[in-house]
Amino acid sequence: MFQRIIDNIKNSAGATLRLTSLAAAMALALFVTTAFLCAAAFVFVLQNYGLIEACLAGAAVFFVVTLIAAVFYILQKNQAEARAARAAETAKSAVHTALADPMLVSVGLQVIRAIGIKKLIPILAVGGLALGLLASRRAPVDEAPAE
Repeated sequence: MFQRIIDNIKNSAGATLRLTSLAAAMALALFVTTAFLCAAAFVFVLQNYGLIEACLAGAAVFFVVTLIAAVFYILQKNQAEARAARAAETAKSAVHTALADPMLVSVGLQVIRAIGIKKLIPILAVGGLALGLLASRRAPVDEAPAE
């Protein structure tokens, strides 16, 4: 049973490594292609208009690319914040629904009667501590990435 799980993990890790190396090779090829295209455009503008115009044209192209990347970054950040807000709202409503359930309240009262309040207080304290640690550990995952 465990061998099958380990084999699945090995296969998925191998596939992920192959895909990552392929993506890195594609990114390197795209970078080299972009560099040659920029050099060709620079030489073309240099021959037709002059050095200063060629430098300004190259700067303008990279400025436009930077603006496009900034717009996509802002859109992704806003989507991540909205997704985190929806997840927090869903979690709050699920907890509220569970605590408002009369069956859950009656089960809780039966547990208190069966165990006794003096024995239940330390159990609740440890459970609250564990819940607090779990909530503090999960908080950075739900938040949007820092700038």
